[in-house]
Amino acid sequence: MNIVIAGAGYVGLSLAILLSSSNSVSVLDVDMDKVDLINMGVSPILDEEFASYFASNRVGFKATMDKAVYKDADLVIVATPTNFDASKNKFDTSSVTSVLEDVKEMNPKAWVLIKSTVGVGFTLEASRRFRNVLFSPEFLREGKALEDNRNPSRIIVGVPYKKEPYLTKAKEIIDLFSRFASNAPKTFIMGSTEAESVKLFSNAYLAMRVAYFNELDTFALSKGLDSLDIIKGVSADPRIGDFYNNPSFGYGGYCLPKDAAELAADFLGIPEELISATLSSNLTRKRFIVREILKKAHGGLIGIYRLSMKRGSSDLRQSSVVDVVALLKEEKANLIIYEPSLKEDTYMGYEVITSLKEFASKADVILANRVGEELSPYKDKVYTRDLLKGD
Repeated sequence: MNIVIAGAGYVGLSLAILLSSSNSVSVLDVDMDKVDLINMGVSPILDEEFASYFASNRVGFKATMDKAVYKDADLVIVATPTNFDASKNKFDTSSVTSVLEDVKEMNPKAWVLIKSTVGVGFTLEASRRFRNVLFSPEFLREGKALEDNRNPSRIIVGVPYKKEPYLTKAKEIIDLFSRFASNAPKTFIMGSTEAESVKLFSNAYLAMRVAYFNELDTFALSKGLDSLDIIKGVSADPRIGDFYNNPSFGYGGYCLPKDAAELAADFLGIPEELISATLSSNLTRKRFIVREILKKAHGGLIGIYRLSMKRGSSDLRQSSVVDVVALLKEEKANLIIYEPSLKEDTYMGYEVITSLKEFASKADVILANRVGEELSPYKDKVYTRDLLKGD
């Protein structure tokens, strides 16, 4: 099959790597630097998993900025970013629509599979304008994109109409994705609007779970209790489970904040409390962390250890740590930042230091959302809520 993937981010790049083992795959992106790096055999994303794959010279696809690549495509997979536009209270899906328009003009017979996260009802409306459009939600963890595509929790394909030829094409896509799955995932064909809802409700639940354990931790700290003991006791209930329960500075990353916000917006006119409360809880947690670190610093120099959300990642998008820095700036706190992935000397007006030793020697207290082994020599300075050493 001749496949074109629009977008060379986590989703697009991981699919390109896996699909290219048995298909002809091209990746289209608007970023020339990304395209050049891919074609030189270098991962455009600072991610250990991708870097290892590229280093092994197993990349079986090419990247391009030329839209003419759509002309010979049997399937176009859309994996472009859809950020939440707070001013419009909905996703900015202009990048997805742009791909649909280009494919309709150049190759109207090609099928389009949207992997980008979109609002509820987007695919059905798009199918009326462009035809041959399906939706398949992705459920990838940051830094684990290849692993999660190889071991998917489920494969879902949403069809705008439960009739032919949509049903046959949905089955073909499930088969396409199942070929590189090393497990036996559950598969579903459902309405595209239901599939869009699965994506948003899944991430909203994860955001709610993060907020829940963060509020548990806030309660314990405020009462002088042992958070870890409470978490272990609560999580021992199999209906709750001992996972995804490590306190943090708030949920963040690229997906959870925007998907929870989009779902809250889609609830317009429908009674709801939980989703809105989850959004509020996340901000409350960040403000609590700021108060705690200011008390611990006593006016001294606060060192921010990594701006990224997770270990082994350099992705700063929607990072709760970045939000904490912004709140500390409002409090006129004295800060320095350790973030080796940044090329700039300053961030938000604060000095960026790329030497951990220099950073640790200058900071009076170190604020760390997730603690790496490299912080062990400076543990007496570290303030963290990373109790379980996991994401």
